[in-house]
Amino acid sequence: MPARPSPVWRDDVDALAFAPDDHDGLCMVHRHAFRTLLGAMPSPQQCEAFFQSHQAAFQAAARAKILRARVAAGANFHLTSRDLRRQLKMGVATPAVLG
Repeated sequence: MPARPSPVWRDDVDALAFAPDDHDGLCMVHRHAFRTLLGAMPSPQQCEAFFQSHQAAFQAAARAKILRARVAAGANFHLTSRDLRRQLKMGVATPAVLG
């Protein structure tokens, strides 16, 4: 199986796109979702750094959304700050992230 591409910033939708495990579509997280999580409007680089340091939570949130929303195989979808916070609160990240 080929390596999964690293996340990429999409200027056209002002979001970070990444490939969820075991799903052929892309998952996108809008900059405003990162703002809610980080408490300030982040740069694309800050969004990518947050993703890299909390990748397990992003993957878990994507898996949960795919199952909960019955996202079709290969379909693209978005995560909200609420989707991510749910996973972060489950102990995937440090409490300081949640403010």
